[in-house]
Amino acid sequence: MTLFDAHLDLAYLVEIGRDMHAGLADCRGALRPPAVTLPTLAEGSVTQCLATVFTQPFDDGDEPADGGAYAFPRGDSDAAYRAGWRQMLLYKSWHEGDAIDLWKLRPEGETPLSVGILIEGADPVPSPDELGNWSDAGVVAVGLTWAHRGRYADGNSVHLREDRGLTDLGRGMVEAIDGLGLIHDLSHLSQKATEELLERTDKLVVATHSNCRQLFAPDGEAGKLTKSTQRHLSDETVAEIGRRGGVVGLNLCASFLRDGLKRGDRPSIDDCIRHVEHLCEVMGHKDGVGLGTDMDGGFDARHLPEGIDEPRHVHKIVDVLRSRGWSNAELDGFRRKNWERVFGL
Repeated sequence: MTLFDAHLDLAYLVEIGRDMHAGLADCRGALRPPAVTLPTLAEGSVTQCLATVFTQPFDDGDEPADGGAYAFPRGDSDAAYRAGWRQMLLYKSWHEGDAIDLWKLRPEGETPLSVGILIEGADPVPSPDELGNWSDAGVVAVGLTWAHRGRYADGNSVHLREDRGLTDLGRGMVEAIDGLGLIHDLSHLSQKATEELLERTDKLVVATHSNCRQLFAPDGEAGKLTKSTQRHLSDETVAEIGRRGGVVGLNLCASFLRDGLKRGDRPSIDDCIRHVEHLCEVMGHKDGVGLGTDMDGGFDARHLPEGIDEPRHVHKIVDVLRSRGWSNAELDGFRRKNWERVFGL
């Protein structure tokens, strides 16, 4: 059975030197050992995904060590635009070579991977008025910011006392996203920005690659909001995503699955199941959970759960869910149909 992965940083991997057409043994560049190339996605039956436009601001003297074609000087909106649009053009070039099928540009016949584009941090979009150009080029979902403070919103790494939530420009971007029928991604928003966005729109929302705050226990108090746990979803946010018909994508980054891992430790597949089942319990149904693995999204295969080293191993999670009584229909939802419903596929 095929999979829909709601979060893969494919263009970013190219920009740090990954040959996306190579097998894992032939990969070069950063992130060793690797997990994701186009062949490994095909071997893992990943036939649909959200592929990101991922950009990252940096301060003077703090340029990324890997070359950082995806990065831009903080506050330089022109540089942010160039970094983001270069990734859009990369996806477009893949489409023309029949390696990638953008949903809005779907040709006749089957292609190896069907892709919708997620803007992971909207700083590259010069203004809300220009979002339509990105939508026309294949963008189907938008996160207002990445982890840091952006032009549109504060992200999850912002200190709680300094969280300003949405900016005035961000409030305009919320309206633009809704007006174009795009999907809001909450994954990297600060808590205040999350709450403000949910107040400003009544539309369906998702979290493409997030897990459960309640399963982390900072200072011995499960669910407590700290700067580190702000990256994970509160039960209140999970419930609201479920109420609106949205989906949360399970993130397979090791430190997002279990608290207190020591260097070299890997979480178990059972840790993945804990997050999946908690999401379902809070929502009251199984229609709001899927995959958003974030494989190779800044971390290599050693930081995935034990036994999962590449996309074909993700089916082990499905096998455990089956053993815990999930029906075929529920498993199909987790694998792909819950995300297909969100995006009208």
